[in-house]
Amino acid sequence: MYQKIKSLSEKYFIETIQIRRDIHKYAERGWLETRTACFIATQLEELGYEVLTGEDIMIKEARMGLPLETFLHLNDRRAFNEGVNQKYFNKVKNGMTAVAGVYKNSDDGPTIALRFDIDALGLIEDSSSGHIPYQKGFSSCHLEAMHACGHDGHTAIGLTTAKILMDIKESIHGTIKLIFQPAEEGVRGAKCIAESGFLDDVDYIFAAHIMPQISDYDLYFGMNESFATTKLDVTYHGVSTHAAESPQFGKNALLSAANCILNLHSIPRNSDGQTRVNVGTVRAGTGRNVIPETAKLEIEVRGVTTELNRYMEMYARDIINASALMHDTVVEIKEMGKAYALSCDEDFMNEIRHLCKENLDDLKLPSNNLSPLGGSDDFSYMMTRVQAHGGKATYMKLLTSIQSSPHNTTFDFDEDVLKKGTRIFASIVYYLFNHSSL
Repeated sequence: MYQKIKSLSEKYFIETIQIRRDIHKYAERGWLETRTACFIATQLEELGYEVLTGEDIMIKEARMGLPLETFLHLNDRRAFNEGVNQKYFNKVKNGMTAVAGVYKNSDDGPTIALRFDIDALGLIEDSSSGHIPYQKGFSSCHLEAMHACGHDGHTAIGLTTAKILMDIKESIHGTIKLIFQPAEEGVRGAKCIAESGFLDDVDYIFAAHIMPQISDYDLYFGMNESFATTKLDVTYHGVSTHAAESPQFGKNALLSAANCILNLHSIPRNSDGQTRVNVGTVRAGTGRNVIPETAKLEIEVRGVTTELNRYMEMYARDIINASALMHDTVVEIKEMGKAYALSCDEDFMNEIRHLCKENLDDLKLPSNNLSPLGGSDDFSYMMTRVQAHGGKATYMKLLTSIQSSPHNTTFDFDEDVLKKGTRIFASIVYYLFNHSSL
């Protein structure tokens, strides 16, 4: 069967590339993936999956970091004009862009979930002649939206994996749940799916991220050294007045913000492990002779464990509130994103290693299971939810040659990884259905 899966991944390789390039061309940022979601849902339906979208698998109120309603409506209108499946448009519009395909072949056997993120970044893609997407005519046609982190590749791998699994469905003894998650950038989208209960019967969940090749290896079975993180938008509301004629009547929101910035970067380090804090943006004031009425900060804290991130967040919130008290302003705090630290199950990683060594022996594998992430990913929400009821989870690195670094306007990757990815994903699913002890 593993040879058949390999042959199918090769057979569908050109189609997988075409899917990746279509999604790349019509890049959509987090919560704005209306066209992308309709495309995915249509593909899954045609393959024979039960398709769930929007509120079927999301808690609307648990979404984080939503764009302004105006942006949601404008994006939906653009997606509608570009041509979408009307059956799904009304379910995924207004930022309800999660999609899942479910196939159940037996009441016995495990429930296996696979996650693929679908959102792009807010970048203007490179248009120089050396950039392959531009050269080959599939660079983003949407202003300030670009797939610069490989999520277009993840989505294409997910849809081709879905196709391969339907080709071998007689070997499926249980339930498959293919999850296409919005708004991973900014760690905003997984929470609303995890809290919906959709994962509460899942025995195994896994995902992979396309990453730069290390020492010619093809795959790491898990990631560690990730950061738990909390993203906050902080807005101070004061009172404006003339800076010379009546400054005593003003309440200076910018002074609250300035004190907040300085003190956030003075949070004591913690001997339990690494922590991070950053103020990424500051917007305040209307003119040099006006006491600033509002000031907005975009900040994040991180910790190498969930507990360290909690330490940083609590300390940060105290500073934020105290800075408002100092200058008699009112502060508004919005949680825009959150992720736990990754915790991959050792026994699950060892199962995948065994599978690869026995049946995918042409893959080049490292001696150790884990490789550092060095950032954050809200797939950790899904992992934690599954692990809480005894399920197993891991987040793999899918290694390939990469042009430029992720989140760069010249980012691109070797599309051969799409064939490798579909083969690995489908093989793991087959292995679990036929060798799982659950």
